[in-house]
Amino acid sequence: MIILRNVNKSFGSQKVLDDLNLEIPEGKITAIIGPSGEGKSVLLKHLIGLLQPDSGQVEVDGESIVGLRRSRLNLIREKFGMLFQNVALFDSMTVFENVAFPLHEKTDLGPGEIRERVLSALEEVGLKNIENKYPDELSGGMKKRVGLARAVVLNPKIILFDEPTTGLDPIIKSAIHQLIKDTHQKFGFTAVIVSHEIPDIFDVAQNVAMLYKGKILRQGSPSEIKNSDHPAVRQFISGSLDGPIRLI
Repeated sequence: MIILRNVNKSFGSQKVLDDLNLEIPEGKITAIIGPSGEGKSVLLKHLIGLLQPDSGQVEVDGESIVGLRRSRLNLIREKFGMLFQNVALFDSMTVFENVAFPLHEKTDLGPGEIRERVLSALEEVGLKNIENKYPDELSGGMKKRVGLARAVVLNPKIILFDEPTTGLDPIIKSAIHQLIKDTHQKFGFTAVIVSHEIPDIFDVAQNVAMLYKGKILRQGSPSEIKNSDHPAVRQFISGSLDGPIRLI
């Protein structure tokens, strides 16, 4: 389980996270939703220690990662995989080399076992016989799949998804969402997805939390969030964002 307790984060005079509290249940898919520019990606970076809070605690499996020495933080980060919004593939590397990269960095596996793991991960995300291609030869959806293969190749306990379907057409977006669900069902990792894809994300997540003005307004099952009586949650889900969101 990942727990954030009274987390505050500001950049200059801009307060992004405001005494935020959140519990991310183990083994489930949790979606963080909310309007653009509300700090969803900032929150995600706190989970893996890429950002440190100004105050408050972030706990991973009962251990606070705030203020840890880099060596210990790196060990905790081994529990995580991450699919970035822009996928962040290395253009100079083949698909195989991109997926194999974390295996070379973090394991002592030999070439044969690395090859077996890479090809297996690619097959799991529906990609076969493309390992020798380069990222600029792939479609946007295929790049996302390669990124997911790289995220799962170490069999991490937790995978973070930062806007995984941004820039994709509706058909590919639906396919990526289904792929996340299928991969989660097979591997059983804890997933955290930052998304603004409403209502699509409700078909993917098992737990949903809405972030607004630096706070988690509501958290619950997709049906609980969709049926929430909180006016700000209702306004966001309905897409009626012509005026400011009402908090009460």
